[in-house]
Amino acid sequence: MSKPSAPLSLKLVLIVPYVVLVVALAVAVGWLSYSAGNRAVSTVSGHLLLETVGRIAQAVDRHIVGSGAVLESAFPDGMPAPKDLQSEFHDLRTRFWIATSLHIDPNNYVYYGNEAGQGLGLFRFSLQDAELRMKLQADEHRAIYHFSGIDGPLNFDRRETKFFDPRTRPWYLDGKHAKGHTWTSVYIDFGTRELLATRARRVLSASDAFEGVVATDISLRALNDFVSRLKVSPNGIAFIIEQDGNLIASSASPNVVSLPDGGNARLKAMDSENALLRNAYRVVQERLGAPDATALPRVMTFRSEEGEEIHVAFDRIRDDAGLNWITIVAVPTSDFMAGVTENVARTVMLAVAAVVLAVLIGLRILGWVTGDLRKIGEAARKVGEGELDAPVGVERSDEIGVLARSFEAMQTRLRTDKLTGLANREAFMQQLQKRISDARTDRRSARLGVLFVDLNRFKQINDAHGHDAGDLALKEIAERLRTNVRTGDLVARYAGDEFVILLDQVASADTVGHIRRQIEEVLRQPLEVTDADGTHTLSVGGAIGEAVYPDDGNDAESLIKSADRAMYEHKFSGRQVGPPAPGRDPESRI
Repeated sequence: MSKPSAPLSLKLVLIVPYVVLVVALAVAVGWLSYSAGNRAVSTVSGHLLLETVGRIAQAVDRHIVGSGAVLESAFPDGMPAPKDLQSEFHDLRTRFWIATSLHIDPNNYVYYGNEAGQGLGLFRFSLQDAELRMKLQADEHRAIYHFSGIDGPLNFDRRETKFFDPRTRPWYLDGKHAKGHTWTSVYIDFGTRELLATRARRVLSASDAFEGVVATDISLRALNDFVSRLKVSPNGIAFIIEQDGNLIASSASPNVVSLPDGGNARLKAMDSENALLRNAYRVVQERLGAPDATALPRVMTFRSEEGEEIHVAFDRIRDDAGLNWITIVAVPTSDFMAGVTENVARTVMLAVAAVVLAVLIGLRILGWVTGDLRKIGEAARKVGEGELDAPVGVERSDEIGVLARSFEAMQTRLRTDKLTGLANREAFMQQLQKRISDARTDRRSARLGVLFVDLNRFKQINDAHGHDAGDLALKEIAERLRTNVRTGDLVARYAGDEFVILLDQVASADTVGHIRRQIEEVLRQPLEVTDADGTHTLSVGGAIGEAVYPDDGNDAESLIKSADRAMYEHKFSGRQVGPPAPGRDPESRI
């Protein structure tokens, strides 16, 4: 006999054919769009990349173009250098102020050093405020003065503790040996962690002998910010490097990294975490070594190490002071495919949107329906395993909601005593076992109490006044028990005229005893029953036995038996409440 096949999910039966149809439509539209885009991408990418490389070159030119004018303002070409800074201090200060006013961002610092070891520098904080850094003797430490305005009085601030000799600085040595303007290598300002470049020029004496070097710093922060904000494409990158591969600016990687010892270092393109940046640099480096490398700018296509097609454009940036930087822009081919042809793109977008919307709506509706059906099925399974209070958790007003409420009503009937409205025996035993399990894992609620209540003279009420009167008596007793226990306790009708009470989180057996005495007082109150002969006042009374977890038992059955046994001991020791009920065997149900 063949083994029956597993039933198919309702959700799968309803959605799979629908999804297959719409996905097939999306694939067909996508293939047509891709074919059209692939034929046009080369032309579009070439124009875009060359335009972006040109924009970066213009930004660099705007950033550095003022540096030469700054140096010429500080020391006009042909003006001889003073033998002693102190003799021409006022003129130098005035020219340095004017020089830093030309392009205060980024050329806000001009400084000069000479062969005598003297140095003078002017740093502009704003249009009005500045700092003068001055050293008039070779063996003294540099003094710092603050002032406002071109001729504002100098206010001494401090004298530097670190000895400064301009003759040993890289900018001085580069400027000394260069015939004209020269750029130093890009370096890190360890105060701001930003990259700086210095432009320097030698200054001669009246006899055309070398006398000193004038220089200005250019912060590359604004240039890096420009490249960082450059939106080439969703995954494209742009960056500027020096000849040695050190990054100057990048849209995808920092240009300075922190070292383990707390210092900072330049980041090389080959050490970047961005794979596209590394791949583009490697290809451009190889191309620059080719014989025709002078024919720039260039656009190339290559495949990355991961097999993705990449378009790259690159160019050199040079000036008469020796600047030699390389700009690179790289974009994956996939970034161009979405917008090559407007009509095709619109068709693809509409088709994809329609397919996605249709699938989402279908999945949402089916998920909504099958999810709630699954909840009802899971609750039914738990009820079949004896867990009568398993929550359904379905809030709807349609047919599934009616089914869920009918199931919840069935659950309520299964765990509720029909006459008294209390929990029935099965629900009580399930809840008792659950709370025992909770107490085993949570020591804060380790003690539980169980009271077993057996009414006296109940059979006499039935015999003398009828079963209707007996039912009314049971309802009254149930209501009294329910209103005289704590929140969190559970009262249940165990069988006939027997009730059980679960006391949650009791501190000790004394607490259980205290509650038992309160229940005994409740049972002492007389009952009024009505039959055909009128209303009668009766005294029912009863016996109560108690048990405590874990002292008297480690499971529900043993606790009930212990409480039942204690009830009979109380009943036959004369401790029952009210008159005894004759003819009961204390061991008959244990």
